[in-house]
Amino acid sequence: MVDNKKNNSQVVNPFSENHAEIGSDTILAVRDLVVKFKVRDRELTAIRNISMDFKKGKVVAIVGESGSGKSVFTKTFTGMLEINGRVDQGEIWFEGKDIAKYKTDKEWLDIRGNKIATIFQDPMTSLNPVRTIGYQISEVIVKHQKKSKQEAKQLAIELMTRVGIPEAEKRYDEYPFMYSGGMRQRIVIAIALACRPKILICDEPTTALDVTIQAQIIALIKELSEEYDFTTIYITHDLGVVANVADIVAVMYAGQIIEYGEIEEVFYDPRHPYTWGLLSSLPQLGEKDEDLFAIKGTPPSLFQEIKGDAFAQRSEYSLKVDFEYEPPMFKVTDTHYAKTWLLDERAPKFEKPRAIQNLHEKMVALTSKGGIYSDRS
Repeated sequence: MVDNKKNNSQVVNPFSENHAEIGSDTILAVRDLVVKFKVRDRELTAIRNISMDFKKGKVVAIVGESGSGKSVFTKTFTGMLEINGRVDQGEIWFEGKDIAKYKTDKEWLDIRGNKIATIFQDPMTSLNPVRTIGYQISEVIVKHQKKSKQEAKQLAIELMTRVGIPEAEKRYDEYPFMYSGGMRQRIVIAIALACRPKILICDEPTTALDVTIQAQIIALIKELSEEYDFTTIYITHDLGVVANVADIVAVMYAGQIIEYGEIEEVFYDPRHPYTWGLLSSLPQLGEKDEDLFAIKGTPPSLFQEIKGDAFAQRSEYSLKVDFEYEPPMFKVTDTHYAKTWLLDERAPKFEKPRAIQNLHEKMVALTSKGGIYSDRS
């Protein structure tokens, strides 16, 4: 664990404000993004000034409670915001273009599904129930790879085999209802890969599956990302899942990134009280005869302007300044940042919650029992 005491009062912007200075290892760069929705006669600000870089070939997990803005944030990368939503300000740089300016489906045609693909949590919303599985994969290959129907069929069968469909050639002509939930999710992954995307967004892809199938799908996505070298953006509310897939973690709350860092930094040295709460809530860390931890209260309304730290009302670690001024991003290490006044050198020092003290040792113990963290021992 790194001693960061010398750095914890340094206020920084971890991401370059000038898009011309974006590093060559960055595949997607977001700058000062604001997303708003018109709801009846009111306006909701779902994304509040997010800046973030996504590195080539990395697995980035975006975590937070339901309603924190995770899915809305990534929908801006493919122009799939609901009709009442809009990018109000900010930039999204991809392949030298600011795609935040795109307004029409025609502009998005080369991006959506082709270069940036999405796997959703319910595979039946992505599959056509009256078309065969094979047809749906082949159709994508013909369209995006410009292959003949015969070539597309062979590639589709190869993809089905690659994502773990047994006897793929025989099952090519079957329909979605003939597949289990786990198998349907594997087909959705195959369809996404058929586009040969540079970025794959996985939006809670295991939520509807049982624990055993979840583990298989997670392992498959991780294996494929390494094999095909695409950037993976993994959206989830479950930090336990993140432990097995991510290189980088971005913690979202009330439409903002409030902590960002490498997986080991965020797990073993979290700095934001909200991240402390998420980690403390992991069922794997529960102790016998004790109630599971839960973050009290509810997130603030995004219909109203938020004053100070959005998490202040729910946090037992709040300072007076949290209710008056929004905290900046503080630098913990060169790769780890957190948006909390607790990192100001003038702030009082608090111990982390007991549940996440000595977290590394607890995870090693879980590993020895075959726990979810076996790949991160």
